Amino acid sequence: MQIGKVRLGGNLLLAPMAEVTNLAYRVVCRRRGASFAFTEMINSEAILHDNAKSHHMALSCPDEGIFGVQIFGRSPVSMAKAACLIENETSPSIIDINAGCPSPRIRKTGAGSMLMENPDVLENIIQCVVESVTVPVTVKIRVFRDVSQTVELASRLENAGVSAITVHGRTAMQQYSGVADHLYARRIKEKLSIPVIANGDIRHGAFAAQILEYTGCDGLMIGRAAMGDPDIFSRIAAFLESGIKFPPADCDQRKSSLEEYLKLLEAYGLDKKVNLAAHSAWFTRGLAGSRSFRKSIQNVKSSEGIISRMEMLCREA
Repeated sequence: MQIGKVRLGGNLLLAPMAEVTNLAYRVVCRRRGASFAFTEMINSEAILHDNAKSHHMALSCPDEGIFGVQIFGRSPVSMAKAACLIENETSPSIIDINAGCPSPRIRKTGAGSMLMENPDVLENIIQCVVESVTVPVTVKIRVFRDVSQTVELASRLENAGVSAITVHGRTAMQQYSGVADHLYARRIKEKLSIPVIANGDIRHGAFAAQILEYTGCDGLMIGRAAMGDPDIFSRIAAFLESGIKFPPADCDQRKSSLEEYLKLLEAYGLDKKVNLAAHSAWFTRGLAGSRSFRKSIQNVKSSEGIISRMEMLCREA
């Protein structure tokens, strides 16, 4: 898959997720089959005001290879300036515009999915950012209830200069409820000439293959299903390549992924910047005994202590 001049190693992308896709987690997912990964969404105004956390969120390292930075905001001028600063400071391969975040906190500022309700502003943002950077600019959107209205917006964004578009098949009001409707991605792919990426409810290989065939999309973006289960990328890739169906990651695989993640957090100086208990809990979702595990690590401050409790969980599974 290729976006502008950037050639990705495959067609499975890790979605930008707030408080999730830090550098350490992106590296873990890349090592396990993700073709590309985006940072957490970064506030363009915070970048311009030299917010240390925001600048840190945009960092990468040689372990990661190519990566994308997602920014959000409502001002075309600020978004363009922030994109330029990020490109000069961290050299991302892609700048992504967040026009899909359904969070009321983000929407009330006029950013995220609220931009879809102000298409002139969104189009201006795209044009200004494209003119300010040399790397490809992409955009991630949600959908309107009306399919034709969504396709029309996507067409406008292509004309404004985006190199690819990711479509999450839910409206902003749905947030993460209900089922993603990939008809929108299909119709957009039929209309546009740039790469289109489908996003929403992609949890296993068979469904991934079905969505690729149904939509004709160039790639798939995986978000919440990858939290605590980075091996989802290798399982889906294996199915897409050869039809091999691997079982979901067991407790020992989850423990191995968690251990690697915690070590990378320490190596990159991020272990004090995240909630270790909350992040570690991702890796036990769906496992027997996960509730007791979450309770047992609430006051644990060390990676060693968390892994020790995870080992106990696996022995009892």
